[in-house]
Order: sequence, then C-alpha cells, then structure tokens
Amino acid sequence: MLFITQTALELGFMYALVSMALFLSYRVLDIADLTTDGAFVLGAAVSVSMAAAGHPFLGIPAAMLAGACAGFITAFLQTRLGVPSILAGIVTNTGLYTVNLMAMGWKSNVSLLKQETVFTLLRKTGIFGDWYELALAAAVTLLAGVLLVWFLGTRLGLSIRATGDNRDMVRASSINPTFTITVGLCAANALTALSGAVVGQAQKSADINGGTGIVVIGLACLIIGETIVGRGSMLRGAAAVVAGSIIYRFIYALVLRTSIVPIDCLKLVTAIVVGLAIAAPSLKSWAALQKRKIAARMEGGD
Repeated sequence: MLFITQTALELGFMYALVSMALFLSYRVLDIADLTTDGAFVLGAAVSVSMAAAGHPFLGIPAAMLAGACAGFITAFLQTRLGVPSILAGIVTNTGLYTVNLMAMGWKSNVSLLKQETVFTLLRKTGIFGDWYELALAAAVTLLAGVLLVWFLGTRLGLSIRATGDNRDMVRASSINPTFTITVGLCAANALTALSGAVVGQAQKSADINGGTGIVVIGLACLIIGETIVGRGSMLRGAAAVVAGSIIYRFIYALVLRTSIVPIDCLKLVTAIVVGLAIAAPSLKSWAALQKRKIAARMEGGD
C-alpha cells in the first residue's frame, strides 16, 4: 500500500502540470487547445536529449521554451490566420510529430542509460531517502502552481482572465486580445512541456507516442479536482488540478493493484475512468434534480 501511495503521489504531481496547463487554456482563456499531446512529447524529447548530452538541469528550461514556441504557433494560427482554436491545435500537434522526431535524433524513442538526470543527482545527496522523486516532483509542481497563481494576479494575468471572459470587452478597453491569447497559450504549453520534461527524466526515456491521450486525462483530472475542491479563485483552481491529478492516479493504481481488471484492459479502464470523470458534473446535476423531484412529490402527496 505504501508503494501504491508513493507512486500515485509521484505521478499525480508530475502530470498535474498538464492539468494546470489545461486550467489556464480551457478554464481561464476558454480555448480548447489540442496542442497538449505534442507539447508533452516535445518537452520529454528535449529534456531527455539534453540529459543524454550531459545537461539535465538545462533540459528543463529548454523544454519549457520549446513548449512555449509550440503554443506561439497555435496562437499565431488562431489570432493571425483565423484558424479555429481546435483546428489550430490539431495542425500544430500534427507538425510537432516531425519536430519531436528531430529532437530525438530521428528515433522513435530515446533512453538514458548511465546518464545523470535531475532525479539521480538528487538521489545522490541522500536528503529525501527513497522519497526523492516525490520530493522533487512535488516541489516543481507546487512552485509552478504558486507562480501561475501569482502571474494570474498581475496586470497581464488579469487581462488574460478578462480575455477568456469577454474578448469584445477587452478589445473595447484598449487591451490587445491577440497578445493576451498568445501569452496565455505560450504559458500553458510551457507547463505541458515542463510536465513532459519531468516525466521523461523520471522515467529516463522519451517516446514519440508518449503523449497520446494526455489532453483527455489532463481534462479528466481537472474536472475531478473541480468537482471535489470546487471552482472559484485562481488559488482554488490550482489546488483543484493537483488534487484531481493525485486522485486520478490513486484510482488508476488501485484498479490495477487489485487485479479486478486484467492488464490487457488498461485502455478500457482509462476510458471508463476518464468518461466518468468528465461526466461527473452532469451526473451530479442529474442526481440533484432527481432528489428535488422526489422531494416535490413527497410534499405534493402530503
């Protein structure tokens, strides 16, 4: 049970950065950004390749910069060329497949054998014992969350939030929505790439198909967190994505650990968990409506 808890917490914190990125693009900016899958692999590819070259620490900011560039392309397609947001993300994601292959030296996967990573370097210090991966993953995610909440409270951050609420109002207030959308998508994809960078160095590998379905899982974690923690302030939103990601990983680990479902049905389990998570708000509203109907019938009978 301790191993399950440790693993779920580690993966929960690592992948919470994807949910945090979706919180920024989907909740704050009100844009369905499908660049996520490709940006995640891009972050892992750049980070692992840099670590293989002997620069594990430099690989983290380099991955974030690469992710921000991917976000810029998506924003450019939307704001300058008039491509719908969903199609812009699909176009960028398609192009990133080749870019990711280039980052990995035209290989479908890259592995780190004896090369150092940020995790192995921390393990050598012996500070956190066997919990070194969890400590580093939690530190990176919590720091990113604090910086995101702080950023959204600045003047530029408030402009980005206003853009998601009402673009026409923002434009009438002499704020350029093209700029705010670009900054928001760059920041969101930088967070996604950061998640890929951390996961890549933790697993010591990067795979060209490693980001398949990440956007759906990230959205599920976001909805799970919001269902439990609730929606409101930016701080609550950041806390919700972290909580949702950890809860999702706990559910995932327990299902596999109990062997209720065979390993061959892993994709089916993922689809069911994600589907229930996304449908949770609707199911909750339906249950509340049925409860009110029953209460009204009882009152009418009296």
